[in-house]
Amino acid sequence: MTNATETLDALGLLCPLPVLKARKRLKSMPSGAVLRVLADDPAAIIDVPHFCAESGHHLIAQEDADGHQVYLIQKAG
Repeated sequence: MTNATETLDALGLLCPLPVLKARKRLKSMPSGAVLRVLADDPAAIIDVPHFCAESGHHLIAQEDADGHQVYLIQKAG
């Protein structure tokens, strides 16, 4: 996976908190930076890609790892 600028640990958080926390973190990051989001909420599989599509951010990668999902989101410029 691409190197992330920052990591957001949203493990144990339920919808919509992983997306809300990702949105807040991305606001403070420079354009082009990559945020790695760790989430184990089953709804995140739908919510994170939808959030990226709606907000213009680029979902670089999405994969399963040790009982949770890992998302790499590049902040829109």
